[in-house]
Amino acid sequence: MDKKVLHQWLQAGFMENQRLFPTTLGTPQGGIASPVLANLTLDGLEETIRKAVKVRRDKVNFVRYADDFVVTAASRELLEQTVKPVITSFLQERGLRLSEEKTVITHIAQGFNFLGQQVRKYGKKLLIKPARSSVRNVLEKARERIRESRGMKAEVLIRKLNPVLRGWAQYHRNVVSKKIYHRVDFHIQKMLWSWARREHQKKTNGWIGRRHFSAAEKAQFSEWIEDREGKRRVLKVYRLSDTIIERHIKVRGEANPYDPEDVEYFKKRRCFAWRTYPAGNIRAVAAGKGKKTSETLSDKTPDCRITSAEADLRETRAV
Repeated sequence: MDKKVLHQWLQAGFMENQRLFPTTLGTPQGGIASPVLANLTLDGLEETIRKAVKVRRDKVNFVRYADDFVVTAASRELLEQTVKPVITSFLQERGLRLSEEKTVITHIAQGFNFLGQQVRKYGKKLLIKPARSSVRNVLEKARERIRESRGMKAEVLIRKLNPVLRGWAQYHRNVVSKKIYHRVDFHIQKMLWSWARREHQKKTNGWIGRRHFSAAEKAQFSEWIEDREGKRRVLKVYRLSDTIIERHIKVRGEANPYDPEDVEYFKKRRCFAWRTYPAGNIRAVAAGKGKKTSETLSDKTPDCRITSAEADLRETRAV
């Protein structure tokens, strides 16, 4: 991107209520403009790396999200002697430098963390799991919410805690997370039991269990509440292990949802979702009010009738 245009754009200010506000301090770290600027600045890095190597022979792959990226190659020497100098030169031309503290060259058998997840190969199997640091962070956030809710009603605690747990679980639902979900549930349950014991110090364990852990199934921390219509319903803490694991189907590298030529591709991608549904969900659909079966759904959406092999074939260009 032209530096002059970027400079003018950053200092253009913004309008609110028909009033112009100047922007003289730049964009804050983590602001909504940061990913956009990173994409504009780093656009072309992948192509530059591919020109410096022989992609198939060297097994070079590039994955980027905003200003975080991963480069894989066949050997450590290739990364150190060829790929890293290319990246450093690319960034220097744009007034940037590669962070030595965050740059790690490691073997896939040892694994690495990327976007809160650990990518590691066990033997011949590659597994992606929530990183330990990410697990610690969500448990610390949950601990803070519970600590802040001392002296408050259980309903308030549940409403403060659920967005944290649900958001974290949804973020990691596409990777190998089930065992970690159960582990986090165990620690959350212990925290909630400690909270209940603290709130009712003179009550027995049986009373506490009936008061806070009996409204929902499986002894979940829960509370009976009334909705806006005055009907009683159960409000319970979100259980991470109830999250359905849905494997992500890779997006073709050059596909753009705003490009008319790719509209058909993304329409068929939505049809690929049937590959991720567990058998229980399929039976639930068949037994629902509409009494739809897999055959009637397939008949109404003929474009969705595509085999797993064909779907994988269409994703061969994915990063």
